[in-house]
Amino acid sequence: MVLVSAEKLKKIKNDGLYLPQFEKDSCGVGFVASIHGIATHQILCDGRTMLERLAHRGACACDNDSGDGAGVMTAIPDALYRKDLRNSEDEIELPPVGEYATGLLFLKNDSYEQAIEAFTDLAKGCNLRVIAWRKLQTNPEKIGAEARKTEPCIRQVFITAPYAGTDAELFRRNIYVLRKQAVVQLAKQKIECYVVSLNNSTIVYKGQFTPNQLYQYYSDLSNPEYVSHMAMVHSRFSTNTFPSWCRAQPHRMIAHNGEINTLRGNINFMHAREGVMRSQAYGDDLQKL
Repeated sequence: MVLVSAEKLKKIKNDGLYLPQFEKDSCGVGFVASIHGIATHQILCDGRTMLERLAHRGACACDNDSGDGAGVMTAIPDALYRKDLRNSEDEIELPPVGEYATGLLFLKNDSYEQAIEAFTDLAKGCNLRVIAWRKLQTNPEKIGAEARKTEPCIRQVFITAPYAGTDAELFRRNIYVLRKQAVVQLAKQKIECYVVSLNNSTIVYKGQFTPNQLYQYYSDLSNPEYVSHMAMVHSRFSTNTFPSWCRAQPHRMIAHNGEINTLRGNINFMHAREGVMRSQAYGDDLQKL
C-alpha cells in the first residue's frame, strides 16, 4: 500500500487548472422527525431550514434561478386535505386515515384531461376507486425561466378501495400495481404521466427547483395546517444526468446521495430475470409490474 503524504496531496490538488476551492460533492439529503411521533407544522419548517442550508450541495442552470431539483417527503397531512376537499364544490369526504392513498402526478399541459381519464380507468382495473382530483395552488413566478419552460400540469389524486373493510396489505399492493401500471400502460398509449408518489402514509412534493424555491412554489407547504411527524428533504446536484422535474428527489420511498452509473445495466439485468420471477404476494399481478 502506498500512502500519499498531506504535503504531496496538497501539491497534486494545486497543480494544473484544478482548483480545490471549486470542488463540489453530490446531492444533499436531510431528515428531521419527532422522536415521539407528534405531527406539527414546525417539523415542516425545520425541514425547510435544513433544505435551504443544503443549497451548497445542489446546483442550478446558467440563469442562476432554475435548480437541478429539490423536494420533501412528509406524512400525509390528513386534516389539511380533508378540510380542503370537504369545502370543495363537490363536498368530498375522505375515508379514515390509512384507507385512502394520495400523490402528485406530473402531466402534460395540453393532454392532462386524457391522462386523468386513463389513470382513472387503470385504477378500476386494479380494484381501486378514484375519490377526487385536486388542483394544487402553485406559484410559477417563484421559479426560474428554464424550469418554467418544462413546468408540468400538476394534479393530486385520492384513491381508495371500492368497498370498506379491504385488507390493508392488499390495498397497499393494489396501489403499487396501479403506480407501475400507470408507467407502463400510459406510455404505450403515448400519454405522458409521471407519478411523483402514491401512498397511504406519505407524500412527496418536488420539482426542478433550487432549495429556496420548493416551499415558495407549493402553497400547501407554507400552510400552518400542514402537519407531519417527519420530513425528508433533498437538494439535487446532477452530475451525469440532466435536470428535470421528474428526476428531482425524494423518490417515492427514499432519497439518495449520488448518481447511479450502473442504471442501464441494472435495468437490463432485471429484464433478463422477468421470465423466472415469481411472487406469492402479487400472484398473477406480477405480470402487470
